Amino acid sequence: MPEIQENDRTAELQAAVRDAIADGEPVAIRGGATKAFYGRDSSGRPMEVSGHSGIVHYEPTELVVTVRSGTRLADLEALLADNRQQLACEPPHFGTDATVGGMVAAGLAGPRRPWGGAVRDAVLGTRVLNGAGEVLHFGGEVMKNVAGYDLSRLLTGSLGVLGVLLEVSLKVVPRAPAETTRILELGPGEALSHMVHWGGKPLPLTGAVQTGGCLYVRLAGNGSAVAEAAERIGGEDLNDGEAFWRDLREQRLPFFAGSEPLWRLSVPPAAPLTDLAGDCLIDWGGAQRWLRSYAEAATVQAAAAKAGGYAAAFRGGDRTAEVFAPLSPPLLGVHRNLKRTLDPHGLFNPGRMYADL
Repeated sequence: MPEIQENDRTAELQAAVRDAIADGEPVAIRGGATKAFYGRDSSGRPMEVSGHSGIVHYEPTELVVTVRSGTRLADLEALLADNRQQLACEPPHFGTDATVGGMVAAGLAGPRRPWGGAVRDAVLGTRVLNGAGEVLHFGGEVMKNVAGYDLSRLLTGSLGVLGVLLEVSLKVVPRAPAETTRILELGPGEALSHMVHWGGKPLPLTGAVQTGGCLYVRLAGNGSAVAEAAERIGGEDLNDGEAFWRDLREQRLPFFAGSEPLWRLSVPPAAPLTDLAGDCLIDWGGAQRWLRSYAEAATVQAAAAKAGGYAAAFRGGDRTAEVFAPLSPPLLGVHRNLKRTLDPHGLFNPGRMYADL
């Protein structure tokens, strides 16, 4: 396991925020920059947090780890793996320099999301540097401390527009003793029907995706439960299932190659397939649909809304335009108030989520 460097740069980051306030210049928060493609284009003086690293507290029996935001995600996962533990949300890295802070700021979860929970479900507490140069502490290291208006989870997926993450306390889970992946030759419609059906059954599912004319189903748990579920589902064993799910998570499967813009549609699992032009990959047991298409943004957004969900322009396309689903006026007002409260000078990643935030 790589050694995790211990380096507390809180005072240095505070000074950088105060300098930005004095100069009236916004800042672009940067960790490993592995998710710089995500969200709208944003500008500002770089604020490097990748050097703010280290494990603050970890006792494996407590199933909680507190870590500084600049710690490499791969190093944290290696530490957890040494103790037969993992992050249930199975977050993507998109590069070797991915950091824990970037994971939380982006809020992106991998194939295990419907069964293991979202990134925000793992966040128990945070230390945050706000736009006034103050260090704030939200939540704690146990679930009973996470109550009321939980700003720690609100920060998850905010792309750094509300503050600079300094520390994060994360819930971890034991690794399953047995795991297998089954592969069945099924088209999108039939595969979706199977996903929805199995999703309502007491099966040890941890992944279900359709791509390239095949349905892939991952099962994890104790050996007897996995073996029984595999026989019930049918199909054949995939020789290197671990590599498949890793390549899906990191978007290295053949589906993700190409120049077409990549859209992420979040919809109810049983929502019918859309008639949008382009190639589609069905993930999360039907709840996440990846679409490669040159379709107009309004067309994709309308199709997702009709299906009961929303769409985001994930990669490619015009990153100066709005890339996330439009907000209703009341919800936009809530976002503006939060931004004004935590970042009164409008310093952090201006416009990264929406043009006027």
